[in-house]
Amino acid sequence: MITSELPVLQDSSNESGVPDAVSLGMSVSELEDPTDPKGKKKRGRPGKPPAPNKKPRKSPAEKAAGGARGRKANGIPQTNGEGGEPVTLFEVVKMGKSAMQSVVDDWIESYKQDRDIALLDLINFFIQCSGCKGTVRIEMFRNMQNAEIIRKMTEEFDEDSGDYPLTMPGPLWKKFRYNFCEFIGVLIRQCQYSIIYDEYLMDTVISLLTGLSDSQVRAFRHTSTLAAMKLMTALVNVALNLSIHQDNTQRQYEAERNKMAGKRANEKLELLLQKRKELQENQDEIENMMNSIFKGIFVHRYRDAIAEIRAICIEEIGVWMKMYSDAFLNDSYLKYVGWTLHDRQGEVRLKCLKALQNLYTNRELFPKLELFTNRFKDRIVSMTLDKEYDVAVEAIRLVTLILQGSEDALSNEDCENVYHLVYSAHRPVAVAAGEFLHRKLFSRHDPLAEEALAKRRGRSSPNGNLIRMLVLFFLESELHEHAAYLVDSLWESSQDLLKDWECMTELLLEEPVQGEEVLSDRQESALIELMVCTIRQAAEAHPPVGRGTGKRVLTAKERKTQIDDKNKLTEHFIMALPMLLSKYQTDSEKVANLLQIPMFFDLDVYSAGRMEKHLDALLKQIRLVVEKHVESDVLEACSKTYSILCSEEYTIMNRVDIARSQLIDEMTDRFTHCVEDLLQAGEEADDDDIYNVLSTLKRLTAFHNAHDLTRWDLFGSCYRLLKAGIEQGSMPEQIAVQALQCSHYSILWQLVKMTEGAPSKDDLLVLRRVVKSFLAVCQQCLSNVNTPVKEQAFMLLCDLLMIFSHQLMSGGREGLEPLVFNPDSTLQNELLSFILDHVFIDQDDENQSMEGDEEDEANKIEALHKRRNLLAAFSKLIIYDIVDMPAAADIFKHYMKYYNDYGDIIKETLSKTRQSDKILCAKTLILSLQQLFNELLQDQGPTLDRTSSHVSGIKELARRFALTFGLDQIKTREAVATLHKDGIEFAFKYQNPRGAEFPPPNLAFLEVLSEFSSKLLRQDKKTVVSHASLKCVILTIFPPEESVETSWLRGNDSLQTPGALAPPQLTSTVLRENPRQATDTHLPDHDSEPGSENDYVHNSQMQMSWLGQQKMEDSRKDRTAMNYMKARNQTVRQTVRGLMEDDAEPIFEDVMMSSRGQLEDMNEEFEDTMVIDLPPSRNRRERAELRPDFFDSAAMIEDESGFTMPMF
Repeated sequence: MITSELPVLQDSSNESGVPDAVSLGMSVSELEDPTDPKGKKKRGRPGKPPAPNKKPRKSPAEKAAGGARGRKANGIPQTNGEGGEPVTLFEVVKMGKSAMQSVVDDWIESYKQDRDIALLDLINFFIQCSGCKGTVRIEMFRNMQNAEIIRKMTEEFDEDSGDYPLTMPGPLWKKFRYNFCEFIGVLIRQCQYSIIYDEYLMDTVISLLTGLSDSQVRAFRHTSTLAAMKLMTALVNVALNLSIHQDNTQRQYEAERNKMAGKRANEKLELLLQKRKELQENQDEIENMMNSIFKGIFVHRYRDAIAEIRAICIEEIGVWMKMYSDAFLNDSYLKYVGWTLHDRQGEVRLKCLKALQNLYTNRELFPKLELFTNRFKDRIVSMTLDKEYDVAVEAIRLVTLILQGSEDALSNEDCENVYHLVYSAHRPVAVAAGEFLHRKLFSRHDPLAEEALAKRRGRSSPNGNLIRMLVLFFLESELHEHAAYLVDSLWESSQDLLKDWECMTELLLEEPVQGEEVLSDRQESALIELMVCTIRQAAEAHPPVGRGTGKRVLTAKERKTQIDDKNKLTEHFIMALPMLLSKYQTDSEKVANLLQIPMFFDLDVYSAGRMEKHLDALLKQIRLVVEKHVESDVLEACSKTYSILCSEEYTIMNRVDIARSQLIDEMTDRFTHCVEDLLQAGEEADDDDIYNVLSTLKRLTAFHNAHDLTRWDLFGSCYRLLKAGIEQGSMPEQIAVQALQCSHYSILWQLVKMTEGAPSKDDLLVLRRVVKSFLAVCQQCLSNVNTPVKEQAFMLLCDLLMIFSHQLMSGGREGLEPLVFNPDSTLQNELLSFILDHVFIDQDDENQSMEGDEEDEANKIEALHKRRNLLAAFSKLIIYDIVDMPAAADIFKHYMKYYNDYGDIIKETLSKTRQSDKILCAKTLILSLQQLFNELLQDQGPTLDRTSSHVSGIKELARRFALTFGLDQIKTREAVATLHKDGIEFAFKYQNPRGAEFPPPNLAFLEVLSEFSSKLLRQDKKTVVSHASLKCVILTIFPPEESVETSWLRGNDSLQTPGALAPPQLTSTVLRENPRQATDTHLPDHDSEPGSENDYVHNSQMQMSWLGQQKMEDSRKDRTAMNYMKARNQTVRQTVRGLMEDDAEPIFEDVMMSSRGQLEDMNEEFEDTMVIDLPPSRNRRERAELRPDFFDSAAMIEDESGFTMPMF
């Protein structure tokens, strides 16, 4: 609490006693009334002596003398040293411990005693609320203009931090913002009858806020704009009260003046005239103040660069227009809101919409908003598609309010723009659009009349017409066909309509009465689909897939509603569903939807309500559906329904199990006989024989998916069909596909029994033989002429190899080891070849493979989805180490070409394989690039055009691969080093067939390899260069046919990795020697990039070093060989160095690249001269020694033998 006493702080340098700054408070102990439990100050009546427990007021001299306690000499606000209570207005408002009414009353009291000091304290309050450390002193206030004061405060502003009270996080500062706004409102309310009209307080405050709002300092501008807008809001409230008083005074005056002369009180008339005049003067004063704030602050700040400031202005002008609509609700003010609807920040647009919502909620204001609506309606409707979902939601709600106020305000086109948003994936947008749709189409305008009409027609529900309208709307939504999304959008606004299942059933089952239109077949299908979606929504009580982040926990009320709805729909559809199935049993689409209803039943109702006869009727209808249909979706729905009804937790399980077993027995017997007839007929089988086998097999396959049918031994008959088809080659593709699928289900059910029990060894061996024989059949089917058969066999092979992999023994199932299968190299090759032939194909090839059938866009998408599934199935085998990782090279190399179709799958495969084995993954990456390079050599010959798009494509792929290594070079160090080692060996693998004086044919591959050089540590780059130089020397002196190179490759070095990469037997483009190398006799001359093969031909120094060695005698001496190796080594190092990127990378801990810790002898012949030691680990301070560029010639020394040695 603050007191009205204003002690003035004396400046030690001011001998004249002029006060520098003011303080608004003293200790609480001096102010609180001990008898007042709330601690509030009681204001006594005039003339009443002060309470004995209160100290008498101090004189100004006493105030000046006592004000120094608890404050610094520079005037910076401090807290009271005794009790730690706030002593400044800013601190009081920030802490919020005192009632704002009391704080304002104390300030008003101080203002009445000395308005300059009180006003100075208010000015400092605004300055401190802006986060400024400076303080306005009394001489500054009296002698300086506002602009000078603001400039002075700007100089003292703390610019170290961009935070200030209004932007600081935390509950304290959030409360401060509220208290700040409340203080301004209460201040104007308490001063509205006298002080604000003294032409001093308001003029000073408005002038100060106007100056601060024009400051370049954001904190000043933000805080002063908020203060000014709240001040304006308070003044608008005062003006409204004055207007009301004026109207009341005018009515009293008119009533008194209209009285008869004898009864008229002239004195009262004069008093009323005087009061009216006074109110008018006050009104004029308030209007002047408001005009000053509006024109001086609002007009400039509503388009401020800071979105928060713009939002404050728009929010407050909305309050003014709603509070005092007679003065502010006109086009002169509405235009600012309309213009700001186009603001680039969603926060500001959101404030505009909410301000308008407050106006359109009041229907009495619609006439004043008519012109604004016509002008900005299109913009508001377009904002329903705003990129900010919050803005879009509020825009839809505003359009709904406009619709409620005036049906004619929105055109049909405007409404259609909102209609389709009910299918939005963002649920709040869809729910808001559902509310709009409900208001426009599904709200009953005259419920009583519609109920009377329904009774006359014999209907129990009046919602028949609304449900018909819902069906029509769903069918006319050409862009979307998601019934579940439509139901979810309308669920909150139209639950009574959507839960009227009795009305829906009446429309489907009963004949239309007079005056009703007959539902078409398409409308019946749509109504059934919508009805099933409403049942699902009621039973599950959560949005459909794609809306929301997941299932949320239901409240007790929602849980009770869910249970009630589930009981209601169960009781109704237990009786209605058999009748619906009986009517539509021949329509596959309707039946498939209707059979989803039982999964939402509370099945205990069958036994609790003694409704077994309805269960028997349902089972009878399902049996009839199974016998009449062969469509997969219908059969799957029947199978799933039987599975749900056979749950062991319900007492009806036995009854349903008997009916199911009878059905399976009949189908199995029929299938066995049909198979025998088909096999006996052989190639002479007619269409009836094929149809009988296919239809029965489809039914059994659908049931085998959800039910254990192993006791009927369907695998034997299916296997016979498949073997006969392979041997004869004439089995219809549909029968083969279904037989493969049914056999697959049989194997899985047998495996389930093995895992759940304790199988004997004989049982495991029997299952192993079954699996082995089926895998062999699937492998043979990969060469089938029918694409569906090949695709089905491939998917089943991938699934079974995944299931019966080494992971089968995890989780304590070591006893299942006999069931583990590891694919041999032949099977792996066939799987990879299938992927290359059926996944990585061009669109033209795909169209040709469709045998001329015309494909629309949906078929293309379906085909792409199928190919993605094939690639994903094979990729899983690579990820889980079932297929050898080098097989992934043929997949990785297509990353760029098929990025749009399979980029995500290939990238995820690369990520997972790197997690399992970084080294092998790196070797696979470089292998894929080598394959592409070999293919390019085969196409273009040994002379590559480095500017061609093919070379650029390989380099871009390498760059993309390099990005996948990430930023942690320590983790990827060994993998990157291995990649460079394999790349360098590939570049120098073959000698040029034209002679040793020509560069190796694969040397250009170093340019591709250079894309990875940025991932090398600085200390490793020189080792890579040395390795490349040595490879070149060995290739030159010891050609590949000699054994020295192989002996060197067997040596250990820091780049060597555990295990060598096996020859890529699984790849379709196996690395092989270029056939053109033996036939081409010369290289064409053309321009090329520096560092290419041509440099070796046209560079005289290089050419002499190569040619000179060829002219030497056969009996070369050791010294001559060493000199040659030195010259060649330096030349190649320069070439390789040009291809390596020497980025300014951070120096990481210098760890060993191999587990052995050093480079051992790379060749037995040079043991005494080639020993390279990596340095021991250094700490951070010693790492500075590694900063020199190791590619600099100064970092290289020569040993006695002439070799160039790396120095670390």
